[in-house]
Amino acid sequence: MTAETLTYAIGDIHGCADLLDALLERIDAHAAGRTRKLVFLGDYIDRGPDSARVIETLRKLQWREPDDVVCLMGNHEAMLLKTLQEPGALDHWRVNGGDATLTSFDAAGPEEIPGDVLDWIEGLPTLHSDDLRWYVHAGFRPDAEVPDPDPESRLWMREPFLSAEHDFGRHVVHGHTPQTRGGPELKRFRTNLDTGAVYGNALSAGVFSGQQGRPTEILSVPDR
Repeated sequence: MTAETLTYAIGDIHGCADLLDALLERIDAHAAGRTRKLVFLGDYIDRGPDSARVIETLRKLQWREPDDVVCLMGNHEAMLLKTLQEPGALDHWRVNGGDATLTSFDAAGPEEIPGDVLDWIEGLPTLHSDDLRWYVHAGFRPDAEVPDPDPESRLWMREPFLSAEHDFGRHVVHGHTPQTRGGPELKRFRTNLDTGAVYGNALSAGVFSGQQGRPTEILSVPDR
């Protein structure tokens, strides 16, 4: 009999590399040798102190375990890419935490961020799925086909997704909208794992099994 694979979905990191290291250790201890998959929900950069090290950690994980580590794009990664494509986008990114990312890469501007890093970011998908769940950074439009084909919605959606209580056919696992009360937002049809790590709160992972769409457990560092 094949052992069940556990999936750990990790919320918005925003340059909090020490919390990411601690959460990965917590996940390894929880998995205790069982087969596991990691799904990162985007927003690895900006605001926090060490975006460069966060990306280095994620890329090493993917290199070691290419079939078991999924990194989705978040709106902050999209904002960085847009600075290289659209006049005027740089100021918008910098006011939303981009300066911290430039500092972490010792870069004067986004064009000085290493090309292999930018290539990795550009190649990030906006959606992942398994039999029971959709994994996306921000959400879906409730009135769109499922899964929502619009990349902008996947990266930026808040309302009406957050208040709709809509059944998308599979449980939706997302981040993007930080929770300020110390824990994730657990709803019937969706789970929000952005617990506001960069604002002094915990970094959280949902533990998902093949038995139900909703998480069976939440792991957070620091413990909440």
